[in-house]
Formats: sequence, C-alpha cells, structure tokens
Amino acid sequence: MESATYTPGTARRTRAVPLQTVVTPLDADHVLYRELRLFNLYRVLEAALLVLLVFGPVAGIIEIPRHELLGRSVVIAYLFVSLLTLALGRRLDVRVSAGAGIAADLFFGILAMHSIPSAGTGIALMLMFNIGAAALLLPPRVAFAAAGVAVAALMGEYVWTSADEGAHRALSEPVMFAIGYFALATVMNVLGRQMRESYEIAALRTTENEHLAQVNELIIRRLRTGVLLVDASGRMKLANEAATALLGDVGDEVHGFRELAVAVPELGRRLVAWRETGSSDDTPLRLAADQPDVIPRFTRLQANSEQALVFLDDTSLVSQRAESITLATLGRFSASLAHEIRNPLAAMSYAVQLLEESDDIRPADRRLLEIIHQHVVRMNGIVENVLGLARREPAKPEVIEVGAFARQFVQDYLVSHGIESDTVASAASQPGINALFDPRQLHQVTTVLVHNALTYGRMPGESARVTLRVSLDAGQPILDVLDRGPGIPEPVRNRLFRPFFTTSSHGTGLGLYIARELCRANQASLDYVPTPGVGGCFRIRMSALGR
Repeated sequence: MESATYTPGTARRTRAVPLQTVVTPLDADHVLYRELRLFNLYRVLEAALLVLLVFGPVAGIIEIPRHELLGRSVVIAYLFVSLLTLALGRRLDVRVSAGAGIAADLFFGILAMHSIPSAGTGIALMLMFNIGAAALLLPPRVAFAAAGVAVAALMGEYVWTSADEGAHRALSEPVMFAIGYFALATVMNVLGRQMRESYEIAALRTTENEHLAQVNELIIRRLRTGVLLVDASGRMKLANEAATALLGDVGDEVHGFRELAVAVPELGRRLVAWRETGSSDDTPLRLAADQPDVIPRFTRLQANSEQALVFLDDTSLVSQRAESITLATLGRFSASLAHEIRNPLAAMSYAVQLLEESDDIRPADRRLLEIIHQHVVRMNGIVENVLGLARREPAKPEVIEVGAFARQFVQDYLVSHGIESDTVASAASQPGINALFDPRQLHQVTTVLVHNALTYGRMPGESARVTLRVSLDAGQPILDVLDRGPGIPEPVRNRLFRPFFTTSSHGTGLGLYIARELCRANQASLDYVPTPGVGGCFRIRMSALGR
C-alpha cells in the first residue's frame, strides 16, 4: 500500500509502512543497543582503571601484585577484549554481545582480584555493576546463571587465596557480595523485562498509529470534497485529489502559485474575511473556467491554530444528492398516483374495445376510437415507466450467453412488434461470450435501446437499421445497440441519462434513466458512444465471469 501527499502543481509520493508488522523479541531487544553501548564503555573504563593501577603513576603506591606477570597480562588482555566488544557491539545480537561481555568480565575480574589483592574489594564492586547490566540485557535463565557463575568464581577465588601462602580473609565479605550479585541480577532482570514489554507495547501502538494515519490520509485523499490546508500567511500547504482537480491549472513549473490569494483570489479574500469576522460567504464560487461551482467552508486545524482547513463542496454533488432525494420522494408519490390512474385507463380501454365491436359505429367515429385507444396505450406506457422507477426490484444475475440472447431477442422483438420496412439484426464477433446479468432486466434495457433506435435513429425518408453487436473488450462482454441515424448532438449527450429529460413531446424521459439504473444494479454500465460517420451507439459493458 502506498500513501501520497498532493500539493497544487506538484505531487510527492511516499511509501507507507505495511499494514501488518509483527513485533518480535529481536525488535524489542533492538532498543537496548544504547544500554549495551554504555555497558561496553563501562567495561573499557574498568579495564583502563586496572591498567592504570598496574602501569600508571599509582602503581608504586598500592601493594605489589601477588603475581605481577599474571596481573599485567590480565589487565592488558582485559583492555583488548573490552575494546573489541565495544567495536563489535552493534554487529552482534544484544544477547550474544552481553553474554560474551559478562563472561569476559568474570574471567578477567576474578584473575585480577587474585593477582592484585589490594584492589580485590574494588574489583568485586565494579563486577556488581557488570552483573546488573548483563541481567538487564539477558533472559532470566542466562542472567541468573551469570550471577551464579560470579558467586562460584568469587568463592573459588576466596578458597584459592586462602590456600595460597596461608593467607586468610573474612568469609563474610564474599558472602555479602554473593547476596548482592543475586539481588541485583533479580532486580535488573525484572527491570529489563518491563523495558522490553514497554517497548513492544510502544512499537505496537506506533504501528497502529501509522496505520490510522495512513487510513485517515487515504480517506482525505479520496474524499469527493476538496480539502486544502492553508497556513497563517495564506500559503497552501496540502491539497487532496478533489481539491487539485477543482483548482484546475492555477500554477506553473517555476513558482507553483502556492499563495492562495494568487492562485484563487476570490477564495483567498473569503478566507481573510472569515479569519477577521468568523463568518463565511456561502455563495457558490467557480475556481476555474472548466470546473463546477463550489461552496467553500472554513475551519481551524486546531483550537488556537492559525492554520485553516478549507473544504470545497462541489455543488454538482450537492445537486445530485438533492436529485436523489427528490427522485425517491417522487417515486413513492408516482407509484401511488400510477396505481390510481391505471384503474380508469383499464376502464377506458375496455369501453373502447366494446365500442369497436359494435356494428352501429360510423367509420369517422371508428377513427376517433382508434385515437382514444392509441392514447390509452401511450398513457399505460407512461404509467409502466413510472412504476418501473418506483419499484427498483433487486437484480438476480445469471450466466448469459450474450450472442444467443441477442439472436433470441431479435426474433422475439420482430414477432411482437410490427416494424414494417425497418430492420433489426444481431451480430457477434465470436461465439461463447458469457456475462452475468439478470435476463429479464437485460431484456428490458435492450427493449428501451432498440425502441429508441427505431424511433430516433433514422435519417429523414429512410428506414431504420438497428444492429445488436456482441463483442469482447479487454475481457469484458459488450452489447452495442447501433443505428444509422443522425447521431446525438454534443449538448444533449451530457443529459441523456437524466430522469425526465427528453427531446420528444411524446416521451417521459425515464427510459434511458431506468435502463442505466438496471445496468448498475447488475454491476454493468450503459453509455452513449459516438461513432464516426453516420449513426449512434449505446454500449452495455457487462461483468464477465470471475470478476
């Protein structure tokens, strides 16, 4: 997944964090590298102090080492190992580095205590910090094992010293150190575990916040309402896709026109007025010549912030929502009204049929009866269209072989409709083109399109020629209804599918609207496709199997 931030005239794309990140123990240990580095630096300090005790100016003040050669060798080796662990700290795993470090501390520390008796207590105290630091970084078992090894080594050194040259030391000292080692290892290990858990929770919360930020950014970016972020000086900082589209071409490659007052002077003036008075002008505003009118709304980014969010509501969307509400209300009203109208229409139709059967009707009166019958049929068709708008029955898609459907439709239409010299035919680019569509609703849509083609798709003085052409386009089944008429003018095309729009005095303007709604209910689309030369084409793009 990628997130993007858009500004007018420019676009910057940044890669987002994956939506799912697993926090592993190694992730939690990663934050402890800073503590590990401090631990390694402390080890270098320890080794440097020991080297100073043996080789520095204070070497003659303290007691002469019991084993001078061993003491010098130990402190030099310890300094080398401490520098090595410092250099390799981030290249090794935290646990490996800490474990190797505490092992070196205990090995060289115990040898230093034995070879430099006068510094033994100080070295034991310094080792207490090493054990605590190792317990902070290591798992519980390893930490307590290190403390146990330290205690055993301390006791071993005590026995070694007691047996060496008959020297004797108080047993209480190593016992107290042993208790301190275990106590400190316990406390630091608990603290380390809490640090890991806290980091895991923090990492999880960070990941969740990143995901929420991505979702919020995606929502704002995909909003059909334009959103602008303007700072205190009136500079546009951010804009979503809808705002970029509504602003149009308001910048250039050099300056970018980031100033709102320069890019859209009227919008900048309204923003200044809102900041001064706290009220905004709700009059629709056109941001660019080829863009719809918008209604700007302003709000502060935060309570005391000078940064403002500018929302640009597309008036065409508002009109569509109002139109949808109007259509819904009109549909319910029309349904009840249509039911009331059908009853007298049925009575009129029945009365006309009875009069036509009478032998006492003069020829002139029969012509009047035919006119009445025609208008009754027309009124009934209008009622059916209105009821179709109100019903909005759900689609029941089935697998349809579109070529076979087109052929059968042509046969049925020719049988049920007298088209005289007009022609209706079908053609398929290949057999076996399947689609998902409700057969009954597809028949209704095709009937509307063919009827319109026969009515309006003819040149003056010529017969209508309508073709149902079946083909594939990028794997999608296509059903085209083509005619040989004059085509549809450009100003009319944009309003073809609006409800109640018609160019005929005998139409209701609902046929194409209902046809498109039925296509949408079947996950299909219905559009008018201009054709080069003479003629027009209404295209049904259907869903293929597996889509």
